[in-house]
Order: sequence, then C-alpha cells, then structure tokens
Amino acid sequence: MSSQVRYSPAVRERAVRLFRDTRGEHETRWSAITSVAEKIGCAPETLRKWILRAEQLEVPGEQERLADKARIKELERENRELKEANEIIRKAAAFFAQAELGRRRK
Repeated sequence: MSSQVRYSPAVRERAVRLFRDTRGEHETRWSAITSVAEKIGCAPETLRKWILRAEQLEVPGEQERLADKARIKELERENRELKEANEIIRKAAAFFAQAELGRRRK
C-alpha cells in the first residue's frame, strides 16, 4: 500500500488554475485532467477532486456552509467526549456508593 503524499495549498491552486487555463485545448475534461496531473506529478483522480472542491467553493454561501459543517462536527466530538466523561463519573459514583455500604460502622 502506498503512502499518502500531502500537497501544499499552493500546488493545489496552481494545478486547478493550470487545468482551467488548458481546458480548451483538450477534447474532454478527463484528458485535460490527466494532462495537468502528469505535469504536476499527482494522480488524475486527486486533481479531479481538487477541481471539484474548487468549483464547490465558488458557489455563493458554500464557505459558510462548510464552516458550519466543521463547527457541527467539532461540537459532536465534544458532546461525545462529555457523554463518556459523565458515564465514567456515574460508574465511579456507583462504585464508591457500593463500597460505602459495605464498610463497617464504628
């Protein structure tokens, strides 16, 4: 299994810009993608995803929606952690209450 290569945002932007500039020179969208991907040194599927992402961000309101989505994801993670902490506290309280019942009185 191959390791993932992380490309910088500048490389991604350059690749998308290069695709847009050379799109008219190719018969199909896919041939333009494969041509640019070879020049950049990434997989065509990777470039296709970058292009789709760039096109999505051009839609009005999309950036706000993505920010909201990220915030919801963060809140769900925090909520999950708090539920786990509450469960631990609940079990600890039950354990110590049980231990207190079994202790002898003076």
